[in-house]
Amino acid sequence: MTLWQAEALVAATGGTMTVPFAANAVAIDSRTLAPGALFVALHGENRDGHAFVADALARGAAGALVDRPMPGVGPLLVVVPDTLEALRGLARFARARFHGRLVAVTGSVGKTTTKEMLRLILAGEGEAHAAEASYNNHWGVPLTLARLPASAAWCVVEIGTNHAGEIAPLACLARPDVAVVTAVEKAHVGLFGSIEAIADEKISIALGLPPAGTVVLPADSPLLPRLAAAAAPHRTVTFGARADADARLLVAQVSAETTDVEAEVAGVPLRFTLPAPGRHLALDALAALLAAHSLGADPVRGATALEAFVPLGGRGLRRTLGIRGGSLLLLDESYNASAVSVRAALAVLARQNVGRRVAVLGDMLELGAHAAAEHLSLAPAVAESADLLFTCGEQMAALQAAVPARLRGGHAADAAALAPLVAARLRAGDGVLVKGSLGSRMKLVVQAIAALAGGAG
Repeated sequence: MTLWQAEALVAATGGTMTVPFAANAVAIDSRTLAPGALFVALHGENRDGHAFVADALARGAAGALVDRPMPGVGPLLVVVPDTLEALRGLARFARARFHGRLVAVTGSVGKTTTKEMLRLILAGEGEAHAAEASYNNHWGVPLTLARLPASAAWCVVEIGTNHAGEIAPLACLARPDVAVVTAVEKAHVGLFGSIEAIADEKISIALGLPPAGTVVLPADSPLLPRLAAAAAPHRTVTFGARADADARLLVAQVSAETTDVEAEVAGVPLRFTLPAPGRHLALDALAALLAAHSLGADPVRGATALEAFVPLGGRGLRRTLGIRGGSLLLLDESYNASAVSVRAALAVLARQNVGRRVAVLGDMLELGAHAAAEHLSLAPAVAESADLLFTCGEQMAALQAAVPARLRGGHAADAAALAPLVAARLRAGDGVLVKGSLGSRMKLVVQAIAALAGGAG
């Protein structure tokens, strides 16, 4: 299927095309590029995509979007003044020719999980498009939209932020019919200054809505009145455990491997089982079901679709690994962390039927003046959920010192130093939770554990 004809590429980007070509995909990484894709040469913090144009073309790219002539790499180029702005042009063009329904998701926690749940639900209703990864920033949102087929019936866009003013322009680019705020927590509070400022940034997603758009809000948040007031005049609906929630969680029976959910969504009673543990996942499911219902999808079919949900790597993926004459359970939560998500992950660890429950935690970043208190606040949850605690990072050192001595497994300056310490102490029968902010690089610990079993990480 052709995603971009030559004429549309020129019209969307305003660029100069040396030799006409069409593209069946859009890519920004030459290493994973599929043949026939348009390669967009973006300027990153550490590298310039223009250095990989020749490699992209050699790997079968249909052509490249560049911001300068490139003698010697061939004629299949679209030359523009700014490749990031041209990518936004592709996004605007693709959004304009899309006649389906679009939902955008933001929130302090649960964005990607809710996005994936929405993908599952909407795929049961028709052709659904969503990013395959957490593409939620200034280049990820336009890339998701640039890849949107005109034939799709549904589109799910994830929008993130770590500084004020980031969400609104991305929401205006996506122009959602329904916007979801999953939660407002203290993630990135060091960059915003207060949780109220975080709430104001999250609800700015409503600025991209049409007058008839709907905003899905967390009913149980203390900041609900602030969010609802800022969402006006748009229609608002809520999800949570409150009796007046539009999608109400009645029961979340969490076992070691599943969550049995009883709920009502827009007055429709639902019972379904998520094949992953966690009350927080039940709430994400209700946010997704309510958003899908607001788009016009059937919540009963949606609940059935969610029984196939599988957590992504770094976000609760469960793996059983052979080790030293037995096996261990690895709970990979290495992609990101905030105090509320760490507590949720520890609650899952506590329910595992294993010999020892081992928590491996890296620093939660971008908390500013709140960092010390947020890290120390985890001590009760660790004591209730874990038999052994390993930590790394400057802030986690205080948590290691604050837990009972029997729990202290070890601390290191960073994940690279901690990984071999953890690997050396693990044994068959253990259940291991690995979690930390992305910048803490806890993926290194996951890789070290996987290596014990000969896995790739």
